[in-house]
Amino acid sequence: MKFLYPLLVVCLFCQGLSAQDLPKQSYQLTKTRNEVQYKNYYLLTLFQQLPGLRKMLSTDTALNKRYNLKTEQVNEAVKTCKTDIACYARALKFTDAEITSIGNRLALLYTENNLLGSLVKNHLIPSGCYAMLAKEQHKTLLIKAWEQDAHAINYAIGVYIEGNKPNYPKIDSISFNLKDKEFAELTSANAWLSLQNNNKLFFEPEMAFALEALELNERDDAADYEPMAKGVNLAAINQIKKTDWKKYPYSVILVPGAGPEEREVALSPGGMIRCRLAAIQYKKGVAPFIVVSGGRVHPYKTKFSEAYEMKKFLMKTLQIPESHIIIEPHARHTTTNLRNCARLMFRYGIPVDKPGLACTVKSQSYYITDILLQRCKKELGYYPYKNGKRLSDTESEFYLNTTSLQIDFDEPLDP
Repeated sequence: MKFLYPLLVVCLFCQGLSAQDLPKQSYQLTKTRNEVQYKNYYLLTLFQQLPGLRKMLSTDTALNKRYNLKTEQVNEAVKTCKTDIACYARALKFTDAEITSIGNRLALLYTENNLLGSLVKNHLIPSGCYAMLAKEQHKTLLIKAWEQDAHAINYAIGVYIEGNKPNYPKIDSISFNLKDKEFAELTSANAWLSLQNNNKLFFEPEMAFALEALELNERDDAADYEPMAKGVNLAAINQIKKTDWKKYPYSVILVPGAGPEEREVALSPGGMIRCRLAAIQYKKGVAPFIVVSGGRVHPYKTKFSEAYEMKKFLMKTLQIPESHIIIEPHARHTTTNLRNCARLMFRYGIPVDKPGLACTVKSQSYYITDILLQRCKKELGYYPYKNGKRLSDTESEFYLNTTSLQIDFDEPLDP
């Protein structure tokens, strides 16, 4: 994550924060039909989905003026940009001046007791989606959350329209040749569509353009298997509600994925071995659930999900009940195996103060305990876990950090 604001690390037990500044496991995310949207742009989703707030913003004179100007810019781009991809991007990205002026307007509209004040207290803080801003004054938190979402939109447009390099070019790059006339035609149509479907709020054309860019690139990975709580993880969630956690030394057994390099291979040998190691620990009764973690990563644009294929292997080959397997099918790197595990534990009501057990091959196990934390600090901006005891060459304890709920603005496939 490239920092948009000063680094703020919230530790596992959140020293220095009052209870009202902490995320709440009882909080239910406000979701949209487009799962990619709320995962990437949660503040903007709330602006859309909370009726009173939407009305407040849609009737504001200054924000409407800004929207009308953007409409003129986009219409002009559709008429004149032709095959100039950068021209469309300039029309649909937020400029620094626009981000600042909109932030200033939101600050002017904000009071502790109005709908924007309620938004911060009842949604932004308890959701944990902006956890790295938890110590900010509430008005500042709102403005910085807006800045984060605006930069997230710009980032998606930059990579999947302009062809900028993502953080991991080998697996996440644009799918099109920028000189292809068909891509220019698609981009022009996307710009026109950004003004349709009642997209009247001040940010909606830009957001619609970014989301469609991800769709055109077949990069809706963030929505894979969603809603998981009603599908692939439903059996486990029902089991969680009946679990007596006192019976187990660990909350979950986490199995990081290992993607194959061959396009036709669904599950790599490394994935099989990791599953077998985890099954041994599960059958010993050390934890009630196995969490398999890994998305559609290797090779480039593979159709196979590491987590889903590991779940199938655990059930069919190793006879582990579906109700004791949680899949996390979005992580694209080891950093987010741990982070995303923390998110699911928190959202599903699993005790986050109970240690988990990372179970994997020796090389990756020592990488997790000896090296990965510093990589997480560099790429995510915080430590998503802390190490516990090492039990063997293939098993180590970890404690999860709820700052992991923080949205990562420059990873739209797994924000």
